[in-house]
Amino acid sequence: MKSSVNGLDLPRSTPWINRTTLGIGLTSLLSDWSHEIATAVLPGFLAYLGAGPAWLGIIEGAADGLSSAAKLTAGHYADRLKRRKPLVVGGYVVTALATGALAAASSALHVLLARVTAWLGRGARTPGRKAILAAAVPAQAYGRAFGFERMMDTLGAIAGPLTALWLLQHTSHDYQRIFLWTLIPGILAVACFGFLVKERPIASGSVLSFWAGLRALPGSFRRFLLAVGIFGLGDFSHTLLILYATQALTPQYGAATASGIAIALYLLHNIVYAGSAYLGGWLGDHVPRRTVVLGGGYGLAVVMAVLLALRPGQIPLLAAVFVLAGMVVGIEEALEDSIAAELVPPAQHGMAFGTLAAVNAVGDFASSVIIGVLWSRASASTAFALAALLFLSGTVLALQLRAPGTQNTRQ
Repeated sequence: MKSSVNGLDLPRSTPWINRTTLGIGLTSLLSDWSHEIATAVLPGFLAYLGAGPAWLGIIEGAADGLSSAAKLTAGHYADRLKRRKPLVVGGYVVTALATGALAAASSALHVLLARVTAWLGRGARTPGRKAILAAAVPAQAYGRAFGFERMMDTLGAIAGPLTALWLLQHTSHDYQRIFLWTLIPGILAVACFGFLVKERPIASGSVLSFWAGLRALPGSFRRFLLAVGIFGLGDFSHTLLILYATQALTPQYGAATASGIAIALYLLHNIVYAGSAYLGGWLGDHVPRRTVVLGGGYGLAVVMAVLLALRPGQIPLLAAVFVLAGMVVGIEEALEDSIAAELVPPAQHGMAFGTLAAVNAVGDFASSVIIGVLWSRASASTAFALAALLFLSGTVLALQLRAPGTQNTRQ
């Protein structure tokens, strides 16, 4: 039996760990390592420049917003290109160089320009990279392949802040040198993708316009996006968990110690995230329907939000919240990409991954604003109760999806 991808037949015995999946995984690890170093020191650098929290919000908001637009646009063009690899490599080059360019910044405006440029490169590369990954493995291995990539990306997210702490200590907070250091993993990421990733040829590029390409996406994929979007409206940024834990623990431990404990809990979150991404993908490849695993991950978010609404103030309960949050994001990212690859024909994978990323980005922005405002104007319990309701709605919709199953494609 064979699995058809991009007009080519992949034998079902094709190993999912191959040169391309390994190359993409290493690229994700190194690239995330690079820009997470910069992310970790960015607040301190802005303070050094005399810029306050408002500038940080403007910079990160503008970068995330333009990155989302870039993903949607790049998804369209990725389907029109006969070779997606040059677009992806170009995106990694832009991200690496723009992140390193922060070393030359002397004002908050310079930081804004560099960060936005880096995130535009990040958005431009994402749909093409995911399409190349989907084309490199049989359909029954989508979960493991995407889970492996997310796991490697998260290992970079763990290594980045740890490296930043080491560099801060050993450079006496010399931000220019720290930003220059980001070029090492950033350039290695470009080399890994360029030399290790082997792209499968596409039979013919799409000739549809942008809006026609959106309309051509299957109805089942649109229903999937509805579930993702509803869930996403409650899926607040997990950096809010750091704030929550800090506030909850400050009365007992003091502000400085509480902040340190909160950061340690977030590190635990990222470790669980890394493991859950692969485990969630593996489960998705070994159950009759991947949507069941995704619904289970969404269900864990309901439990997490309910715990938060009950105002946990002890470290063990807070640790449980961070562990659940890490499991949710790991399962969510691995399974959403896998299901999208199943629901949409390979010739439309670029547009599908770009649209999925855009829906998630809108949800991330809206949810963080909604939860943050409710937290400030009403209470944390009210904010997280609303998140639990949205999570529950997304869970129900996900479990009702009838995505193609894996029972007929498993080895």
